[in-house]
Amino acid sequence: MLPEHRYEQSEITQAFLDVLGDRGVEPLVRRLHTSCKVQARHLALPLPDYRTLADFGAANDAFIEHACALGARALQDAVAEAGLTPADVDAVYFTTVTGIATPSIEARIAQQVGLRPDVKRIPMFGLGCVAGAAGIARLHDYLRGAPGEVAVLLSVELCSLTLQRGDRSVPHLVASGLFGDGAAAVVACGDRRGAFGPSVVDSRSHLYPDSQRTMGWDVTGAGLNIVLDVNVPAVVRTYLGEDVRGFLADHGLTTADVSAWVCHPGGPKVIEAVQDALGLPANAVELTWRSLAAVGNLSSASVLHVLRDTIDKHPPSGTPGLVIAMGPGFCAELVLIRWP
Repeated sequence: MLPEHRYEQSEITQAFLDVLGDRGVEPLVRRLHTSCKVQARHLALPLPDYRTLADFGAANDAFIEHACALGARALQDAVAEAGLTPADVDAVYFTTVTGIATPSIEARIAQQVGLRPDVKRIPMFGLGCVAGAAGIARLHDYLRGAPGEVAVLLSVELCSLTLQRGDRSVPHLVASGLFGDGAAAVVACGDRRGAFGPSVVDSRSHLYPDSQRTMGWDVTGAGLNIVLDVNVPAVVRTYLGEDVRGFLADHGLTTADVSAWVCHPGGPKVIEAVQDALGLPANAVELTWRSLAAVGNLSSASVLHVLRDTIDKHPPSGTPGLVIAMGPGFCAELVLIRWP
């Protein structure tokens, strides 16, 4: 699910420069935005409206308004596609890292979309880009204990609303060219007959040492300031290959057995690091590259968009697939799935 306001990358770059009002950084901004390999993005607001966001409070108010609208649509559409109604949902996990809301977004839309009053709510904040994969893993964990139930993961990320006018740091300039806005929802059923889509086999998490400043937010008076270390690709190359091979080996598999790789589009250097770490050709993560170009990095929602695109390609029935995402911590989440 994407907001209606879609812009070419060149339009966003120019608007961002206008908001910054600093022509001294223009060559650097244009170079960084081009290197992101993003062609277009969807934004929560029309481009001119970003000038009116005077402070963190205004941006967060906009987040709540638009996250509720986009999240409601994503949840309703996903449940309907699964042949269910919102009243069938027993538990809803909600994740975001781009705005703050108490009560959280899933509570604000519960009555509107038709969730039951006794629905179990599990809001998750702080996982960032890894939360799409981690959320699927937590759905699986929950349903192992409640196999007759239905659980939903809802992700809404409005990255554009974290814009910092006074920040000229390279991480912020990179983020301004990389991240877009979007939502996604996953409906997971325990042992219900008639369910379709891939089944989750297992998951594995890895929190890497001495990496807390690799990715995240600094919360300041002006809002959420991006923390994005240049060493992210190096961390991926150091750890991911061993993690994936060990995880697959525990299930009697190798990378050659995986019929489809569902990788989070963290950015060109991160995708290349994933390819290097796993020895994959570019076409193995073609859908990841396509998603990055078409909509940018949607934080936690991105890997779920790639998963949907992969499902639409119908990987060979009965073969394994692997969902991979990384995020603040610094950490990785691996989800082993089997195609129907």
